[in-house]
Amino acid sequence: MPKAVLLLSGGLDSATALALAMEQGFDCHALSLDYGQRHNAELAASKRIAQAAGVAEHKVIRLNLDEIGGSALTDPDIAVPKKPGEGIPVTYVPARNTVFLSLALGWAEVLGAWDIFIGVNAVDYSGYPDCRPEYIAAFENLAGLATKGGVEGGRFHIHAPLIKLSKAEIIREGQRLGVDYANTVSCYAADGAGRACGLCDACRLRAQGFHDAGVPDPTRYAPSLADSAQTD
Repeated sequence: MPKAVLLLSGGLDSATALALAMEQGFDCHALSLDYGQRHNAELAASKRIAQAAGVAEHKVIRLNLDEIGGSALTDPDIAVPKKPGEGIPVTYVPARNTVFLSLALGWAEVLGAWDIFIGVNAVDYSGYPDCRPEYIAAFENLAGLATKGGVEGGRFHIHAPLIKLSKAEIIREGQRLGVDYANTVSCYAADGAGRACGLCDACRLRAQGFHDAGVPDPTRYAPSLADSAQTD
C-alpha cells in the first residue's frame, strides 16, 4: 500500500480529502499544524477525524505564525469579518499553505512517500492565492527541485482532489464516503466548545454547501447565533 501524507486541518474539506485518499488505497499519515491560530477547535476536530478514519499516524507540529501575525486568524488585534468583503480577506494567513506543504513534503521524504494530499478548493472559497490550481502545480514542480528524492529521479505528486468542486459537491462526495461532518469544525471564530459563529466566511460557505447539497447541516452553532447561521 503506497504511503501518503495528508494535511488535516479538522475542517470539512480536509476530512473529505482524507476519505478520498483512503478510497484510492493510500496508507495515510495525517499532519495537522498548531500554528498559533485563534482557537484550537479545528485541532481537536482533526484528532477526532484521524481516529475515526484509522490513519496510520497523526502528527501535530507546533508553529508560531502568530509571531508574524498579519491575519485575523493569528493576530487577536485583527477582527474576523462577519460580512462578505472585497478582495482577499484578512483571514488569509501569509504563506500558510507554502509552510504547511513544505512540512508535509519533508515528512513525505522521511516516510518514503511520493504523494501529498491537501483539501484546498478554488470554487466556493475565500479567494486565497495559495488555494489555486496554478499554485498547486508550481509547488509540485518545486518539490522536484528542492528535495533529495526529486533530484535523484523521484516525482512527488501534490493531490488537490477538491480544487474544482463546489462546496455542495464536496459534501456529496463526503456523504458517499461516509464522512461524519459532525466531527469537523470550519469556523474562523469558534467558541471554546468548538461551536461555530455562523457569520464568518467559512461558516457562510459551509452552511450554503449543506443547503445546496440537500444534506442536513450537523454544525454546532453558538446558541445566540444559531438562528442567523441557518440558510433559508
